Amino acid sequence: MDILKELENKIKDLLEFFKQQLLGMRSNRPSPRMVEDIPVEAYGQKMTIRQVGAISIVPPIQIQISVWDKSMVGPVAKAIESSNLKVNANVDGNVIRINLPPLSDERRKELIKVVKKETEEAKIKIRSAREEANKKIGKDFDEGNISEDQKFDFKEKIQKIIDKANADAEEILAKKIKEIEE
Repeated sequence: MDILKELENKIKDLLEFFKQQLLGMRSNRPSPRMVEDIPVEAYGQKMTIRQVGAISIVPPIQIQISVWDKSMVGPVAKAIESSNLKVNANVDGNVIRINLPPLSDERRKELIKVVKKETEEAKIKIRSAREEANKKIGKDFDEGNISEDQKFDFKEKIQKIIDKANADAEEILAKKIKEIEE
């Protein structure tokens, strides 16, 4: 039925968004996602770092940004330093290097709390999607489009989709915590 397909697609999008959010969070491994969406005041408007330069990783702990327009190096460096990453931007010509120091135990615990909070928010959105699907099923039942048995069958299928989505969110959380603790 369309309601189940709709729900699966919505859950897939929610989990993908959640995964992308976590990729942008600091861990002991550098990732372009950590800096690519940082807003920069460029040419009289807000742009992101990925719109003004190329981002690459220099293993093991460095992010390198090659800014295309030399006049943007200062604003990009300033945006990085004022972001919630709490790092210094080292400028060398039109290249900005960010060395990620190892995380302190206190910062790890803080990040794990933030990651868990994001997971809870994702689960709330998943539950909301379940409620929406259940309402649609209830409406179909009230209109006489489906029988009571079909209604319960759909609700079971919806719950299975939600259970799998919650398990996936927990798995994503576990991976991110492991990454932070490395």
